[in-house]
Amino acid sequence: MAGSSSSCSAIPPPATASVALIAGATGMAGIALAEALKSPTALGSPWTVYAAARRPPTTRYPAVDGSLFFDALDPAATAAAISPISSCVTHLFWVALAARETAEDNIAANSAMLSNVLAALAVGDSGRRSLHVTLQTGTMHYMGPFIDPTRIGRLEVPFHEDYTPRSSVPVFYHAQEEILADAATRCRQLTWTVHRSSIILGASNRSAYNLLLTVCLYALIARREGEPFAYPGTLYTWQHFCDASDAEVLAAQQIWAAAEAGRGALAAGEAFNCTNGDVFTWRSFWRAVAAEFGVEFVECAEDGEGMGWAERMRSKGPVWDEIVEENRLVRTRFEEITCFTAVCGVLSFRFQHVSSMNKSREMGFHVSVDTLKSVKKWIARLREMNIIPKN
Repeated sequence: MAGSSSSCSAIPPPATASVALIAGATGMAGIALAEALKSPTALGSPWTVYAAARRPPTTRYPAVDGSLFFDALDPAATAAAISPISSCVTHLFWVALAARETAEDNIAANSAMLSNVLAALAVGDSGRRSLHVTLQTGTMHYMGPFIDPTRIGRLEVPFHEDYTPRSSVPVFYHAQEEILADAATRCRQLTWTVHRSSIILGASNRSAYNLLLTVCLYALIARREGEPFAYPGTLYTWQHFCDASDAEVLAAQQIWAAAEAGRGALAAGEAFNCTNGDVFTWRSFWRAVAAEFGVEFVECAEDGEGMGWAERMRSKGPVWDEIVEENRLVRTRFEEITCFTAVCGVLSFRFQHVSSMNKSREMGFHVSVDTLKSVKKWIARLREMNIIPKN
């Protein structure tokens, strides 16, 4: 939600008691949230849903009640865009992300965006009605910046919300939690929960870190050039366990927590891990993607190329442009829809990336999915959205 000017169509007034503002609505999690909230069976329904993002979507998007497009780093633009609905919003679903080069810049940008939206919603004003904030973060809370695995210290897994210490290396997730904790001390009408995802599986061409889409493009380019779909990570990650977060599971947990908070069942700032409830190996993930795109599955016998692969792949933009043109796909910028450096970071972890879901289960959230089925589902959705070729 950073980096563009303010723009919005006429915003209709809410017609329901539950009024959601989704910040970061065009990303993987935002799209899944919009779809889930507009379902007639959603907890708290019927919902009025307003979608906020930097830019309008270029692919199919769920039918929401209003859209706002603005740069959340600009306080004036943020206030102007949100002011027509500010007093009506009952729930802020924060799934926005500004990706910057350094941890310090990430903290500054993401903190500013959240603070500006909270100010636009008049958090702290005496006349403010109740507001629940759902903050989506992730496992960087425990391990620190993931792009450079050498900065990650010794970790005990699985990660637990209440007794795994947060990373000693600051990340913007910590700063965002502190912003909400401070806001709650000034506004008794504010409640909030935190949702720590793993690797998100979803469908969007507007997510900064879409690992699945990045691997799909790698498979498509390898197929086109007749190159092997070789695994660029380490033999350790190929063989050991990891987990993931289906975007629809994330949406379900966030809506569940909002309902639980509404009836006073959760403590302020209650944090929940959110994963699919199973584990996978990157070997099984690679096999599933290879089958989807008809490329040969190549066994990994030793550590892969690592960052050399990322550097090589970043030069493949012209190849992707040809694939887009030939298949009449939605026009995308290769560098905006891929995250090769981040993929290399994840595939080079020196620990099993697994979070415990026990807390959620004990408190009543029981949604789970098979991760490899999730991979196939989201590849199919990417095809339906015309982001990748149908075959």
